[in-house]
Amino acid sequence: MSKFTTKPERPLPYTDDFSSADEYVESLLNFAATSERFQFLCGGVHILDFFTSYPGIFVSAVPQEWQAYLLANDPMVLVDLLTRDDLDLAASEGVPGSPPTSLLEYAKQIRKHSLRRSFTPGKPKLAVLPRSVALGMKIKKVHEVTQFAGYIDRLSDDVTHATGHALTHFVDFGSGQNYLGRTLASPPYNRHIVAVESKEANMAGAKGLDILSGLAAKEKLVRNKKLYNQICETLDPSLRDDEEALKRAARALGATDEDIATIDLRSRKEVSAMYTSEEGKGFVEYVVGRLEHADLTGVISQLRGYETGAQTEDLRIMAISIHSCGNLSHFGIRSLVLNPCIKAIAIVGCCYNLMTEKLGPPSYKPPYNRPSLQAINSRSTRESEKRDPQGFPMSEAVSTYNKDGIRLNITARMMACQAPGNWTDKDSDDFFTRHFYRAVLQKIFLDKGVISKIYHDGEEPSDGGPGDKTPYNSSTNPVIIGSLSKQCYKSFGAYVRGAIKKLTTNSDFSQYSKVIVDKLSSITDAEIAQYEETYRDRKRELSAVWTLMAFSACVVESLIVTDRWLFLREHSDVVSDCWVEAVFDYQQSPRNLVVVGIKG
Repeated sequence: MSKFTTKPERPLPYTDDFSSADEYVESLLNFAATSERFQFLCGGVHILDFFTSYPGIFVSAVPQEWQAYLLANDPMVLVDLLTRDDLDLAASEGVPGSPPTSLLEYAKQIRKHSLRRSFTPGKPKLAVLPRSVALGMKIKKVHEVTQFAGYIDRLSDDVTHATGHALTHFVDFGSGQNYLGRTLASPPYNRHIVAVESKEANMAGAKGLDILSGLAAKEKLVRNKKLYNQICETLDPSLRDDEEALKRAARALGATDEDIATIDLRSRKEVSAMYTSEEGKGFVEYVVGRLEHADLTGVISQLRGYETGAQTEDLRIMAISIHSCGNLSHFGIRSLVLNPCIKAIAIVGCCYNLMTEKLGPPSYKPPYNRPSLQAINSRSTRESEKRDPQGFPMSEAVSTYNKDGIRLNITARMMACQAPGNWTDKDSDDFFTRHFYRAVLQKIFLDKGVISKIYHDGEEPSDGGPGDKTPYNSSTNPVIIGSLSKQCYKSFGAYVRGAIKKLTTNSDFSQYSKVIVDKLSSITDAEIAQYEETYRDRKRELSAVWTLMAFSACVVESLIVTDRWLFLREHSDVVSDCWVEAVFDYQQSPRNLVVVGIKG
């Protein structure tokens, strides 16, 4: 196969610290498997338990030589140090107020093992999306669709030139409102798109946008207008989109079944979008379905002209996706290996917290041995214990590293969705305030008996025992609250009252209602204010740890993406080339790494 003009110089965007992808991979896996500090900051702590142990996570777990520096500096100073500052220039050993050498060395290790995210814009044929195509898109989505459509166009041309065969279809996993597919189906790209979406409401919305963009025509209603208007006049306006109500009204007016047959009583919302396939023009097909695996036989059987399975050898498909969540990215990547008709993939993943675990929960060496890391979220516990073969890691290299493989937990994967390099003063302050409120509320829950501690060695330590002075031996029962209204975040008192109201009045939280009423109905505003006053000065402890967690999780995302690339490389009998590169501006879209795989 001839060289791809779209392929970057390096198959992975690793830093200049390494001379090859293999050297980077070995160093990354070793760091993830052996750095206890990294393991603690990426999965060893949950913000809910920040104040529920004594003397607290910050004092117990953050290196003592870091603590004074972290508490003395605003959160954004720490963000700048970790993500942007020249760490060599920041080193001033012995100078009061300077960052500790060990903190700088740790930051260097995280930077060293984080894939580079710098983006060089391509030159898409459609540099500015027409208004008819950009309908419904926000600025971020416009950037993503513009750049990725151009990238897919260039990549598909490369595949055609390299293999001598043009691609026939582009399957978009989790197409949503089909913004990407609509752009690729429209001039000047004119590609044949297969939009796969599990939610019919999204698909209906996408078809409506197709009509507005001119990609589809609206089905014309043929009806006896005079009779239809007479029927509508007898009905309440709220029932005029109800086909059965319209039929009953028609019969009440004396209309026969033959008369009713001359009226199309479907609501305008039910009127179909009409798609016409023309030579040289783009086309969209929609497939309703939730993908549970990478075998696309069911999708292919729904394609126009391939319903019977005949002529499928003529299919040459590229699987594409902008921000396919969790395991959906795995399905897209595996589809290249499992389906003969899939000739190329270009998958940008997101929502790593929704991935499942293949190897089960992680186990850490002392002092980070805390088996209950998953207990914070019971759903995540169940998911990790399933040992789902579809989950992380995909590759044999990561699955078998040091025999046991490398594992992540829900906290690490959630943190990998952060973008600390994009934080602003206001955004981070709002964010930290919300986490502070939730952590103090968890302490209230514990003190009032709403929840209890879980001790992971099986025994509750005696008062003053060493087991009660470490955050690693215990956690608390989860209480999943979710989001509250903006008004609830105006003060801690409003937050506590809002949380109590939601947990006691919303039917979705009925499992909490009785205990919350029993234990917290009598809590006074003065008590709530006292809790806030007690922990107010420790808010910076929380913001510092959260910032370190988010920064460290850049390596978690790099590990996830590298694992996907390794999976493709391990299937060299099928996959002739594969690579990873940035396709969006990180400032606009931080989940910007695409995994590309090509067959010969």
